[in-house]
Amino acid sequence: MRILLFTITVALWLAGNFNATAQETTTTTENTTEIDEEILEQIADLRTDQEDLIQNEKDDLRKAVAKINTQLENNEISATEAEQLKVQAAEKHALNIENKVAIIENRIALLERNGEDDNGFTVRLSLGNNRTSKKASSHPKNFRTYGGITFAIGLNNAIIEGQSLDDSPYKIGGSSFFEIGATWSTRVFENSNILRVNYGFSFQFNGLKMEDNNYFVDNGDGTTTLQEFPEQLDKAKFRMDNLVIPVHFEFGSNKADVRDGENYYMSSQGLKVGLGGYAGVNLYTLQKLKYDNNGGDVKEEIRQSYNTNNFIYGLSGYIGWNDMSIYAKYDLNPIFDVPNVEQRNVSLGLRWDWY
Repeated sequence: MRILLFTITVALWLAGNFNATAQETTTTTENTTEIDEEILEQIADLRTDQEDLIQNEKDDLRKAVAKINTQLENNEISATEAEQLKVQAAEKHALNIENKVAIIENRIALLERNGEDDNGFTVRLSLGNNRTSKKASSHPKNFRTYGGITFAIGLNNAIIEGQSLDDSPYKIGGSSFFEIGATWSTRVFENSNILRVNYGFSFQFNGLKMEDNNYFVDNGDGTTTLQEFPEQLDKAKFRMDNLVIPVHFEFGSNKADVRDGENYYMSSQGLKVGLGGYAGVNLYTLQKLKYDNNGGDVKEEIRQSYNTNNFIYGLSGYIGWNDMSIYAKYDLNPIFDVPNVEQRNVSLGLRWDWY
């Protein structure tokens, strides 16, 4: 604490000393008849700038100390860390005053000696809002909401009422899912990154690859069943393409990058766990068949409803580190409408969230 008091005292002493120097030099300048009125006005403007920058640095120091005190009260940092941050802030603003005032004093000396500052060379000193803008541009903006892209891929299958996955009529390795969409992540609390809400929209492509030379047939009475294809199938794949709106509550690290007494949070950094769900619509349903007919390859793409549900909704979650996660989702809606046997898509794979 003594170091802190000493540093702040030095900063305020420097400010006062520069003010005193400014007043003394101004008096001397006004008594010098060799300097014309225009130069005197420029020097007066520089003195005003000097007073403004000193006041700005004092104000910034007070704000930085207030923010550090708030962090300490919220138990975001320890008392030792708070004291260190205050010392750093005081030292920084004291040096800012010293350096910026030195620039102005040099400009005044050039004006008094040459009638211009360095033969027309201009040294730009950022003050007020200009200085703040420059500081903001040198660091990432502390947005509360980040936008990005979500990409996921993995295995898909169906849980069928009355039977286990071991008895599934769909190939484990050949059935897959793919997802891509736009995501936004918003911190729930202004000064904490422990909880975020992730939302957006995604295109989900859920595929099932049939076993035992079977394919799906719409029987015309509202039922869809697997039947054996009359030819030897090289490929039989059924796919539903959905547009959904996912929402996840994401729990993650609360670690912040502290700059100038302000916390900067980056979404999706460190360990994270997301829990939520999705809801949307089935855009279309497609069945792809590939087989040999009289020595020639035949490829069919049959696009029809196959009595699938139009409304899609389910549960999903992920756990990961930084951008990548293990991702699982489960459709609560049956794939096929009543009176069909209930089948529900279930997926497991990898997910990437890039912000």
